[in-house]
Amino acid sequence: MSWWCSASTAPWSWAPKAYVGVWLMVVAVLVAYFRAVSRRDREGRPSATRRQRTQFVAGVLVLWLASDWPLGTLGAGYMASAHMVQYLLYTMAAVPLMMLGIPQAMASDAIDRLRLRSVTGFFSRPLAAAVTFNVVMVTTHSPPVTDTLRATQWGSLVMDAIWVLGALALWAPVINPIADQRSQSYPVRMTYLFLAVGVVVVIPSAALIIGAEPIYRTFELAPRVFPGWSAVEDQQFAGVIMKLGATPIVWGAILVMFVRWANVSGGWSNKFGPKYRGRLVHADGTVDDAVDISGPDDQPVRAPGGARQAVAAGLRPEQLN
Repeated sequence: MSWWCSASTAPWSWAPKAYVGVWLMVVAVLVAYFRAVSRRDREGRPSATRRQRTQFVAGVLVLWLASDWPLGTLGAGYMASAHMVQYLLYTMAAVPLMMLGIPQAMASDAIDRLRLRSVTGFFSRPLAAAVTFNVVMVTTHSPPVTDTLRATQWGSLVMDAIWVLGALALWAPVINPIADQRSQSYPVRMTYLFLAVGVVVVIPSAALIIGAEPIYRTFELAPRVFPGWSAVEDQQFAGVIMKLGATPIVWGAILVMFVRWANVSGGWSNKFGPKYRGRLVHADGTVDDAVDISGPDDQPVRAPGGARQAVAAGLRPEQLN
């Protein structure tokens, strides 16, 4: 019985293979999550929204797909490119989705129970998070570590667990469920994510792309999955995936943060029109029902709902923003 994917010298087969450890891991994570959510619902405490539950389940499903047959088996001992796809799914999809699916109150309670608040606070700092993520990336893709860990089931499990921890550190300053531990500045978050993911990766990916000989013994000696596709070609493709695979997700996240930053700062309010279209904004910040501000000679007019425009009080149409 196989518990976790590991390297193998057996010829590749497309016959499905079950990994008991992977399935137990998936079930354990889902049961723990929904038990915590159900308990909070019964006690009337803040719990996960439907969207958060969907995000968490999606993250666990991606984790399962990356760990189980066939991708997990291919990545553990047959193809360097599959190994790299696994890594990207762990760090750029599974972990951030699971983090988005955990409400702040639930995450805070769990961290306090485990007495890890100071630890998570430290690794949520941009510099510490970036260093941790890149050390994990470089180390786990170095030939000695990859060949050693992928040789056994326990070694492969350790590698996958390290990837999860590295991904938690990467995303902590950006989408940490505990609000006071993530960066509060959108420009800092955007700059951090770009630098943390896009700089150091150039070195190991270039080594894979320009290498004339296979650098991983595991994938060099493995039986070929696709006839005619050499270990060197597979390794070069892995380098391309490593360099470019995270780009759409990282830039998508940066774009989302930029839009939110622009909305919060009000920088686009004039470009896209008044935020409170046709409604009167008072000096105290309250907003009336829809009003018509086009009365002749700036005279106050009465809205359909009965709210009057206080032009004489100093509120002008250009203040409707």
